[in-house]
Amino acid sequence: MTTAAIIVAAGRGTRAGGPLPKQWQEVAGKPVARWTLEAFAAQVDTLVMVISPRDRARAEALIDGLEVLLVDGADERAGSVHNGLEALAHTAPDHVLIHDVARPCIPSEVTQSVLHALTQTPGAAPALAVTDALWTGQNDRVSGTQDRTGLFRAQTPQGFHYDAILNAHRAHPGGAADDVEVARTAGLDVAIVPGDERNLKITTPADFARAADILAKQTESALDIRLGNGYDVHAFEDGDHVILCGVNIPHHRALKGHSDADVGMHAVTDAIYGALAEGDIGRHFPPSDPQWKGAASEIFLKHACDLARSKGFEIGNVDCTLICERPKVGPHAAAMMAEMGRIMSLTPDRVSIKATTSERLGFTGREEGIAAIATATLVKS
Repeated sequence: MTTAAIIVAAGRGTRAGGPLPKQWQEVAGKPVARWTLEAFAAQVDTLVMVISPRDRARAEALIDGLEVLLVDGADERAGSVHNGLEALAHTAPDHVLIHDVARPCIPSEVTQSVLHALTQTPGAAPALAVTDALWTGQNDRVSGTQDRTGLFRAQTPQGFHYDAILNAHRAHPGGAADDVEVARTAGLDVAIVPGDERNLKITTPADFARAADILAKQTESALDIRLGNGYDVHAFEDGDHVILCGVNIPHHRALKGHSDADVGMHAVTDAIYGALAEGDIGRHFPPSDPQWKGAASEIFLKHACDLARSKGFEIGNVDCTLICERPKVGPHAAAMMAEMGRIMSLTPDRVSIKATTSERLGFTGREEGIAAIATATLVKS
């Protein structure tokens, strides 16, 4: 099933105040429309934003980095939605979500509930049951009460089978309050799914502060923080130096390995792969492959960093402990941190290199080799 989202952003929103229509004003560091587009970008196949022709330059600047089809709107909402639907006719998605741009705080679970309902019915929309008492009024006085049974506060996105809602809009005379009204006029069944209080519609100046608070909390909870650990061991063999964390250190032995045997860099590399659930160096650079014989471990570390960033992660920090009696690591630690930082595009203060001994115990204590353990933190928002 393919899904498109139409973001309706052609209105002027004068009740919200401010120098610009509300969709172009900033909330929590971004324009309202940008927040709304980003909320749908990962959940649909096609994004359409219906705008006023006078806002095209502003909209083109705002969508940088997102694939968004901009469509000119009409004088009233139903006409704007119709234009957005017609713009999709050449690709004809299976489902379409129609959403007010002024609802930037839409939780993903609401959108998913609408999409799930569309597997059973041609239309679905989120709503909240009315729980407050309802009055009628006249001249600033209560004139009566209204039974709230069966009453709901409508929200968006309102979702439909694409062909059904397109035909409904083509047949509708215009002036509908929302797309559920258009759908019901055409005889379409529309399911109600649970809405969310966070899914507020920015209407007045005070709503910007409420939206900012919600978006700040959503952004904080959306952080994806990963930890990975790595462990590596290399034995000594005849030689006159070792390479540790990219630094050549004179020593009366060398480390044995298929590559350059940089035990510290291998541990850090495996920590990054581990945080990504991508196995270890051997999965990506098999030791059975002769092309990696004597290879610089920088190749492996750069690959792990590039893989992390291709998945949207930044490397927060790495911490590596080298375990050996000799050579002494302390005099070279600053150079190691600088070199590792260069390879990983990190400042040295995000790279910790330290060492310890095993108190003459075990293979490291007997100076038969060097071990290394490392931890890496990856962060994606």
